[in-house]
Order: sequence, then C-alpha cells, then structure tokens
Amino acid sequence: MWIELDSEEQLMMIQSRSFEQKAVIFKHSTRCSISSMVKSRLERSVVPEGIEFYYLDLIRYRAISNRVAEMYDIPHESPQLLLIRNGECIYDESHMAIRMEELEEMS
Repeated sequence: MWIELDSEEQLMMIQSRSFEQKAVIFKHSTRCSISSMVKSRLERSVVPEGIEFYYLDLIRYRAISNRVAEMYDIPHESPQLLLIRNGECIYDESHMAIRMEELEEMS
C-alpha cells in the first residue's frame, strides 16, 4: 500500500503526477502512539482505487515534511493525511479524524 516518500524530487513528482492520478501523503511519526494507531487503521481499510499512497517518516525526513506544509500552505501536524489532486491539497486531516472512508468520498 505505501510508497516511501524520501526526497524532495519525489515530492515534486507527486505534485506533477497529481494531474493524472490522485496521491495521498501520510505524515507519520514513528515515536507517536496515535500516529501508529492511525497508520494501522488505514492499513486495515479498503483502499480506494486510483490513488497512490505515500508514507513520510517525519523523524527521518523532517525537511520534506516542512516542504509539504509550505507547498500546500497547511500547518504541520502529526499524524496528518493529505489528498493531492491537480497540484492542490483537496483534503487535509489529522489525528483520529483521519478516515479512509473520507478519501473515497473525495475521489
């Protein structure tokens, strides 16, 4: 399900590809129990078709996380899920409000 997001070049590729295919960026802190619980809940959910799912480890790639917040003009949170379509963040949710069902409704 997850494609690791580990470079700014990859982030730019996600941005440009979002005009053809929606992308989710899940910002995850490996040190946070809530983040781990949300990640596990997402992994047990039915994945909507037509969306690529990217996983960003905030501890290892903090600079990329900051770049995501800057690119899409959204405050950093953790855990945080963003849905990118046509170069814009069309859905942004954090903590226990993150639900796969909402992604399906946005698709």
